[in-house]
Amino acid sequence: MRRVVTLAMLLLVGIGVQSQPAAEKTRLLLIMDCSNSMWEQWQSSSKIKVTQQVLLSFLDSVGKQHDVDVALRVFGHLNKGQIGTRLEVPFGADNIYQLQSKIKTLVPQGGCTAAAALTDALSDFPATGSSRNLILIITDGMDDCDAEICDVARQVQLSGVVVQTFVLCIGGQMSAHASCAGSVFPVVHEEEYSKTLYDIFRLSGRKAKVVLNMVDAHGSLYETEHPVTFYDHRTGVSRQSTIYSVDSRLRPDTLLMDPLVSYDMTVFTHPPLRREAMRFSIDRVNNVDITVSEGTLKVQYIGQRPQWQQPNVDVIVRRAGSGDRVAAQEVGETGQYLAGRYDVEVQTLPVTILRGVEVRPSAATELAVPMPGMLVLSKPKGITTGAIFRLRDGQVDFATDLNPSTAGERLLLQPGEYELVLHPQNATAYNKVQTRRFVIESSQTTKIQF
Repeated sequence: MRRVVTLAMLLLVGIGVQSQPAAEKTRLLLIMDCSNSMWEQWQSSSKIKVTQQVLLSFLDSVGKQHDVDVALRVFGHLNKGQIGTRLEVPFGADNIYQLQSKIKTLVPQGGCTAAAALTDALSDFPATGSSRNLILIITDGMDDCDAEICDVARQVQLSGVVVQTFVLCIGGQMSAHASCAGSVFPVVHEEEYSKTLYDIFRLSGRKAKVVLNMVDAHGSLYETEHPVTFYDHRTGVSRQSTIYSVDSRLRPDTLLMDPLVSYDMTVFTHPPLRREAMRFSIDRVNNVDITVSEGTLKVQYIGQRPQWQQPNVDVIVRRAGSGDRVAAQEVGETGQYLAGRYDVEVQTLPVTILRGVEVRPSAATELAVPMPGMLVLSKPKGITTGAIFRLRDGQVDFATDLNPSTAGERLLLQPGEYELVLHPQNATAYNKVQTRRFVIESSQTTKIQF
């Protein structure tokens, strides 16, 4: 035990070198396990005794730093039969002696309530002042009663109050619930205890340098800008978003990332590219290489330009065969897509569907749809409902409904043969339905009057 305490003092005094700038305070909330299992023997002494000795030395070191505040929340230490949690020592100036005094007197008695302690922890951090808020859970293993801690930990991350949560597992007995709660650091041997604490603080104050290298299908550096978002792999919460770009010397930007977080990355190409479970080291520049094989896609009208003004027409691009929407653009607009096959829906009347369109790397794919014609329709007097169908190869395709509240309509329709069906609202017999067939020609006007 004496050797453990000495090591703690030698290592943790180094935290001062890594301390935060004076403008931003680091607030550390210790959540300490005092369940019955902490009485178990662990090498030289019980788990609770070893933990008390290490934390007392640790607080001696922290007390010398003016930019680090510590608070203590404990669970499992209340009267027998009670499994609650309580903030024993709040954040405050010169509270190191109070923290040490409380730690010395802790007696494990209850069950595990780490989830409840983590839930209450958000209210422990002061709402004023700029600070980097950290939580360190010290436990010998989370039991089944903490199954909900995965949901709790996610809510803690979504709150934006806490930068990172760590779990120090005494004895190295990690459960699935421990991995949900935060970045896990197992302590298998007693002599590793102090060093593990030091490592957590050494890393928590530093950033890893990350360079995202996007290259095209030929291996050349990709110069087109794309949004990028990094997510916490454990919780799925977004941690950082940026725009990939290169400078005038064609060098990508360098990102600063938390080395303690496992990241999922999404590059918002069409469709998005994704990498999962990436960790970054503080000891080197971390290069993330990703190939972006893109081509362009453009849909435009062909035919004589009409006299009337063309409205904007949407183009929906979907993954070929799956129906999953990838992106939307307009007729005449050029979009960028990953190389592959797509189904393209041009929102004409009726909808024009082009299936299995291939986008090739570094190539332009151009699609053409006929210029529409215009139908000028004058309806009978009175409220009339109706629809227009396109006739093709003996089949009837729905084109559009008519507006029952207007006496006349102007509709842009794709060239072809159509059938118009009108039904007076008050009519009760099918023989009152009126039909009319007509042909639409590209860029021409067709008039129908009842």
